Amino acid sequence: MLEAYENRLPGERLSLIVSLPFLSVHVGAIYALTISPSPFALFMVGLMYFIRMFGITAGFHRLFSHRSFKTNRLFQFFLAYSATCSAQMGPIWWASHHRHHHKYTEQIEDPHTPTLKGFFWAHVGWIMSPANSPTKEEYVGDLMKYPELRWLDKYHYAAPFSLVVLLYGLGEFMAVNYTQYNTNGMELVLWGFFVSTVFLYHATFMVNSVCHVFGHRTYDTKDGSVNNLLVAILTLGEGWHNNHHAFPNSERQGHKWYQIDISHYILWSLSKIGIVWNIRNVPDDSIKERLYGA
Repeated sequence: MLEAYENRLPGERLSLIVSLPFLSVHVGAIYALTISPSPFALFMVGLMYFIRMFGITAGFHRLFSHRSFKTNRLFQFFLAYSATCSAQMGPIWWASHHRHHHKYTEQIEDPHTPTLKGFFWAHVGWIMSPANSPTKEEYVGDLMKYPELRWLDKYHYAAPFSLVVLLYGLGEFMAVNYTQYNTNGMELVLWGFFVSTVFLYHATFMVNSVCHVFGHRTYDTKDGSVNNLLVAILTLGEGWHNNHHAFPNSERQGHKWYQIDISHYILWSLSKIGIVWNIRNVPDDSIKERLYGA
């Protein structure tokens, strides 16, 4: 533990002020546990989780961080907005830190390396530090040209707040017009937003922590990234992290037929109707060249 602390850069410390929004969501989720949820509320937990997780994996990660496919401005904004509703900052901030992570993976400059800074820091500590609050604009010049993304990034709290308002309004509407569902606005806010967001937080953060510690390696990369089936399922494909670090610009992260990559399946389907195009893939011969132990 002391060694992990000593490996942090100057300014990498926990801050209660920076942590308050993150901790407040957990408090809301704990309070939700005092209310027995209706089946419709549980359905909304899953729906809000799935939509926002797809926004994170397809939008924040594969589109904005790695430009692994192309799409139109409208769908690009949909991905950015749905991901920002997860309360993980905005698209430009997210992409800038992720690109920085790839440049310095598991070096002292990496903001969330479990091997140097400890599992807790890699999982949640780094986002609770003021050192990682600023956007690293030097990495995201290509994204700064979109005014709608700059606006969403600057006012990122507006997205989760709008989702709270939407869920409350939906719950109150159903309480009046569809009483058989036995739900209301406060229940949908507590479960559809707070509980779902906590699940989103920790599933997403497992890629930074678990997928650099627990799993198996397919490719011989210079970092300690590993593949993890459980994380892949929870994150719609992001758990094939060793695959991703071997070929970071590939949209497809599940390289084998049995490596479940739901985000890829959705993007591939959207490419068939023209919403997505120029999906970047990995040639089979390149995969064979990078296989671990080859």
